[in-house]
Amino acid sequence: MLKDRAFCDRLQEVLKEEFFDLKYLRVFARKLFNYRTKYGLHPSAETVGTVIRSDLGEENEAIQVQVRDYFAHISANDLEIDDEQFIKDTALDFCRKQTLKVAMVEVMPLVNSCSFEKIAKIITDATQKGADNNFGYDYKVDFEERFLPNIRNPVSTGWPEIDRITRGGMGEGDLVVVIGASGAGKSHCLVHFGAAALKQGKNVVHYTMELSSTTIALRYDSCLTGYEIDKLYRHKQEVHEMVDGIQKRLIVKEYPARKATPATISAHLAKLKQHGIEPGAIIVDYADLLRSVNSYGEKRHDLESIYEDLRAIGKEYGVPVYTVSQGNRSAVNKEIITSEEISEAYSKCFVSDFIMSLSRTTQDKASNGGRFFIIKNRNGPDGMVFPISFDTSCTEIRVQPQSEQSPEVISEVLREAKHEALKARYQRHQEEQRINNETEQK
Repeated sequence: MLKDRAFCDRLQEVLKEEFFDLKYLRVFARKLFNYRTKYGLHPSAETVGTVIRSDLGEENEAIQVQVRDYFAHISANDLEIDDEQFIKDTALDFCRKQTLKVAMVEVMPLVNSCSFEKIAKIITDATQKGADNNFGYDYKVDFEERFLPNIRNPVSTGWPEIDRITRGGMGEGDLVVVIGASGAGKSHCLVHFGAAALKQGKNVVHYTMELSSTTIALRYDSCLTGYEIDKLYRHKQEVHEMVDGIQKRLIVKEYPARKATPATISAHLAKLKQHGIEPGAIIVDYADLLRSVNSYGEKRHDLESIYEDLRAIGKEYGVPVYTVSQGNRSAVNKEIITSEEISEAYSKCFVSDFIMSLSRTTQDKASNGGRFFIIKNRNGPDGMVFPISFDTSCTEIRVQPQSEQSPEVISEVLREAKHEALKARYQRHQEEQRINNETEQK
């Protein structure tokens, strides 16, 4: 009640002092409610401290000591309660039921003497008390809230250059998408994200719809140790020691393609939570291979729904969600992949918080090179190209400083990419027009 204004306001409508067994808790609640009623504001912890030090004269000395000791206790522990939501829900449920019972007792004698509307109003008023009265952010009442420090708690990408433009990494609930052509190494990027989160002491849950769970686990072994995947068996002992040194959990869950839905993932995460495994990062390899909870008939609408659901899961658990998406055919062997090469549903861009493309031409693969292009970035600048070194044999990806790439070259490549995209779109339009004309003639 002290730290949550909205909850306290709801409880004030249905809570009676006698619900508390302990008298000093009745006094404490009364002081909160009296201040709220008198000044129209929820008191801060500092204000409550002042009130209970100076405004308990009507209580006996023993109660005064108990109230002050209680306040000192909850202040010293900073009110961190693991089952906070359960306590709130249970308290509100109890108080609202008690209020409804009182209303039912009140209307019984009125059944034969009052109109139906009056009786219904008494019951309706009782059921509405304690309901959610949070109308949103109140610009005036919640003035102080917008000046509190914004603690974002980002998860590092493991690449300092990318962290620099994303304010330290990916934030709570961010949906991160890597777009690339088939065989470019998108899944390796997801393993890199997961390994970076593990190194920061985060639990990682990795869902795979394309590769087996053991293959993904071997890639993590290689990424974390630096040993090439096909040589891991020679260093089994060293790998085992490294795994033993990891403080958090890596869970790799395999589903057949097109069988799992975002609801499947949500249910699995809930089961993990029941066993004490709270995710610090969620990885989906990859979202396009999920099945939509509701079929909309068109694939683009299904994909949009899938991405929205994944972002909602990230918001629910307060962690970033990483996934990859297939580029269209024009993305193959391109120097820079832009948003024009996003396959199937452009609406992915609207839902996602951070999108970058992975480009690796035939020459890049031969020289272990490539480039990232930042397509979208809610937390910083975009439109930048970062050269990378990419060794798929040990899932080692390094991002080089942007300054090593000439801005003139980048601009020219982007202009060419846009020109090619417009040309391809025009050709598709011409082909569709030709087919329509032939159909009409027939």
